[in-house]
Amino acid sequence: MLTDAQWARLAPLLPGREGTSGGRGRDNRQFVEAVLWLARNGSRWRALPQERGNWHTTYTRFQRWAASGVWQRVFEAVQEDDALHTLLVDSTTVRAHQHASGARKKTDRKPSGAAAAG
Repeated sequence: MLTDAQWARLAPLLPGREGTSGGRGRDNRQFVEAVLWLARNGSRWRALPQERGNWHTTYTRFQRWAASGVWQRVFEAVQEDDALHTLLVDSTTVRAHQHASGARKKTDRKPSGAAAAG
């Protein structure tokens, strides 16, 4: 998904690399590509293919990065970078599931006779 040039630009912006404090992510590139795959396909976390990594580990890491501001810093850094602008996901390509729209469910219930007569 990411070209080597795009990854070379992104890698220094991410935690878990040599020279930073805290834990070391086994593979930041695989993780970022898994997140991009999810965003591009509009899939649920559990639908993440196994070759992209464990869905729960990916979800947990995504949440930690969001809470610590990693994604915000990455977006701000790449916003002006022409080489990385293609990483952004156009919201028109991501569709919500029909049940996510908040529409009322249709039921087969009919009003009771007392309510209809009143």
